[in-house]
Amino acid sequence: MPPGHTLEPPSHDGHVLQDGDGHAHESVRAEISREMVRLYKELFGRGPTKARTEFAGPDIVICSLENSFTPAERSLADMGEHQRLRDTRMYFQAATRDKFTEIVERLTGRTVRAFVSGVDASVDVCSEVFYLDPRGVGPGEDLGSPHRGTRHSGPEDRSGTL
Repeated sequence: MPPGHTLEPPSHDGHVLQDGDGHAHESVRAEISREMVRLYKELFGRGPTKARTEFAGPDIVICSLENSFTPAERSLADMGEHQRLRDTRMYFQAATRDKFTEIVERLTGRTVRAFVSGVDASVDVCSEVFYLDPRGVGPGEDLGSPHRGTRHSGPEDRSGTL
């Protein structure tokens, strides 16, 4: 995009963004999905075959990713080792939290204040949920809250979130 042009917020359905000249840009949701597939490939060696991203209100982004297990992970699931598989996936995703949040921050222009990752190992479905700071708060801006603008680097950060 040319310097000085900014993207308007997604339309109500999140499909099309416009730049300052009114030119249509690709869907933020579709781009987040593509980037999540790329990141899964980079981290796990295999990307999901189905990915979908939706906004759940103005400040939550949910990515659903299916069929992403490697052959070794599929074997663990087939053996009933679902907890071991979940633990391994969650550890890698927590260790690379910044890679996940960077994608959403870059594509939405908003700060991710919380990131929650989950996997249903019995059916090979993953979810990545991003809680965004309220509109008007960009990446790196701190509104004075101890949690806003704060980056967390690993699984030890907060119980229940990555």
